[in-house]
Amino acid sequence: MYSSTSIDYTNDGKQNGSKPRRMSFTRSRSPHPRTFDNSANATHPPSGASSFPQRHKLLPVLHTLLPAMISGNLSLPRLGTWTFCMDTRYMGESLLLIGSLAFFNKKLSIDTHDIIDSSMSAEMYILLITATLYIIRAHTLLPHTTAAAPTTSESRRTASPRTEAREIRRSGSQLSPTIKPRFSFIWMSVPKNYRHSPNDGVLTGLLLPPMIALALLYSALRQVHSPTSDPNLLPPHWLIEAPSVLHNPRSPDSAIDALIQSRRGLVDYSTMCSFILLAQVCSSWIIETRYRGRPSVPEGERGSVPRSEMRRTWLYVLFTFGMTMLAITVRYLFALAEIPIWRNISYLDIGIGSLFYQLCLYSALRLAHGGFTLGELALVCFGGLSLATELLGLTRARIWPKTAPFIETYRLPTPLLIFQIALIAGSFITGFLLSPLLALSRHIAQRPVRRLRLPQEKQRHRRALAAGFYIGTIIIVVGLIGSWTWWNLGRRNPWLWTILWLLEGRKKWSRPMLLAYWGLLGSISVAGWNRQLSRSRRYRHRNTSGGTQDNVIVPFAANSNQKPQTEISSSAPTTLGLTFPNLANLPNLSNGSQVATELLDAADKHVPTLGINARRKFFHALAVVMFLPGVAVDPAFTHLSFSAAFALFIFAEYVRYFAIYPFGAAVHLFMNEFLEQKDSGTAILSHFYLLTGCAGPLWLEEPSQLLQYTGILALGIGDALASIIGKRVGRHRWSSTSSKTLEGSAAFVLSLVGCAWLLRLCGLTEEFSTLRYSIVVTLSCALEALSDQNDNLTLPLYMWSLLVAVDV
Repeated sequence: MYSSTSIDYTNDGKQNGSKPRRMSFTRSRSPHPRTFDNSANATHPPSGASSFPQRHKLLPVLHTLLPAMISGNLSLPRLGTWTFCMDTRYMGESLLLIGSLAFFNKKLSIDTHDIIDSSMSAEMYILLITATLYIIRAHTLLPHTTAAAPTTSESRRTASPRTEAREIRRSGSQLSPTIKPRFSFIWMSVPKNYRHSPNDGVLTGLLLPPMIALALLYSALRQVHSPTSDPNLLPPHWLIEAPSVLHNPRSPDSAIDALIQSRRGLVDYSTMCSFILLAQVCSSWIIETRYRGRPSVPEGERGSVPRSEMRRTWLYVLFTFGMTMLAITVRYLFALAEIPIWRNISYLDIGIGSLFYQLCLYSALRLAHGGFTLGELALVCFGGLSLATELLGLTRARIWPKTAPFIETYRLPTPLLIFQIALIAGSFITGFLLSPLLALSRHIAQRPVRRLRLPQEKQRHRRALAAGFYIGTIIIVVGLIGSWTWWNLGRRNPWLWTILWLLEGRKKWSRPMLLAYWGLLGSISVAGWNRQLSRSRRYRHRNTSGGTQDNVIVPFAANSNQKPQTEISSSAPTTLGLTFPNLANLPNLSNGSQVATELLDAADKHVPTLGINARRKFFHALAVVMFLPGVAVDPAFTHLSFSAAFALFIFAEYVRYFAIYPFGAAVHLFMNEFLEQKDSGTAILSHFYLLTGCAGPLWLEEPSQLLQYTGILALGIGDALASIIGKRVGRHRWSSTSSKTLEGSAAFVLSLVGCAWLLRLCGLTEEFSTLRYSIVVTLSCALEALSDQNDNLTLPLYMWSLLVAVDV
């Protein structure tokens, strides 16, 4: 399972006639892209990183709003002293999530008391109480217990009294060096499988999926009681055909009624997944206590998890089947006791959903090694379960149209949903079916030429595997996925349907022009960045003696201490005519004169000096320019285009990660220039999160036009301005452990409220309550400032759910 070399992106591994140099290798799962800790790099840049100074000097921090830690003691007779210690940011995030779900559940119970059953509300309250107790227990040190033994690296860091005093001053409490936060893990996983984060985000994975499911149910119930809504059509201005309806005695009268029943099942699914996740975390926690304190556990591992990858997998599979049988048994016992919990999903659905969700947790964690926190992992896997359930529901309705009670989908079953499932689910199915070719391609690319028996055959093998991948993709897309789409479209040709629908906009050429507009902006942006990055690389090929550097080292290691390195000739172009020096991974410059010389050269040649943050925020602004006109002009077409873009991103990640010839190197090096600390895993997920955040509110098909802009405004305008303003003028941080500032948060709130008002004045949204909208934006801004989860994923979904809850 572990590889011992890095991917060789060179042509046949040649070094322009020079004798190959010996390279150092380390055991690593995959070629990790470079990442930087921006806060640490200001004073201590990592080895091999560029030592250029920051463009903007950090402003001094004058005040912090919150203390670093909240701690307290409770002395009980005969029980001893109970000590509670929790990071203030984590506590604020937990209170926001718990309070939001409790408010939503209460509001749903009051507004729909004659429609919704009380069991659904009881499920939510049980989940809230359980999650609260778990968080309290995870941050409480019981009497007669000691904190977990620190790892070797932690012991080195805390060995010095000066370091210990610094930690105490930073936390504001004497308790923080001894009471460390208890991180959560799914069964048979270890710390190195997760992205490094100050907290695990377990409440995000437990509470945000039920909140989204409740918002979907409440939106559907509100449509039924709206006097202006048509129960058989999508929201206004959506130019798409009416949804399919089953015509049998068991089926509801309209599509919206079937949608409500499906979303009731989604709420039950969300609570079931939350309890399964909590059971996995608690089981992993309990068994780990038996191995606590073992000194032989390596860093990044856990004593209760075996070192063998095969043994881990089998233990997880056995645990998965055990949890599935337990879930079915609990459902049966509830039915015998006449307790209506999980009654909206059948025993078969519980079995399939439980198995799929748990296997998704483990598979995603292993494939995107180091790319997820626990909260992000649970949220992504719940989205995958929802899409897979819709795929199963459409297929069931087609196979048994006379006996199926309704089409079990959580969006209206229109061609938009059919094509989204075909594009996104089909992309993952394609990768699964072609996984042998992908694995071989990656394996050959990882092997250095000197280790091959026939080095001259390497490029030919890579070309053959790439041809097999491309041909296999065409066969699967046209044959399997195309046939399924044709079947669900009522035996209509999907390719011809797409072309005809492309010409059915408000005006005949509106959709082709919109498509051309997106393609032009995307091409100009990618080509412009490629040109500027390529020019920037030219002026960084300096060695410590001032001469040009013939070979540039590109690291792909999983850790920052020792990196496997691949030497790439800066003068040998690839088949695409591109060179492969890496911008920031050069040896440290030893004197200040050379730094000044390079900066002068850059200024003279107009080479961009934008930092990583500025580069990333450029794409946030690009999302506004590209997507906002599409949502305003034709939301249905934009809905489908988002799905196509997501599928394209998946195939691009296949090409990059598995080094598919001839585009793998070019894609990898381009993406490598826009990565930050959160992109520390084997898979690059930031662009997926950005696209999902912008498209999520549109994919959820809320009738309100204002809510359809939620992701675009929150990420493209609010998040970008908050980052820029906070870095330039921010002086008041939320906490000493956070880099987020109050000035940046104020910019977030004001920009979103102002943009919403501007859209209203332009006639692009309906009238809304400014007060309620401002309150929701403020709460969302607080979550963004306090949470360590990827805000591109969590922020739009949280904000959209609250906007639905308050009837903005």
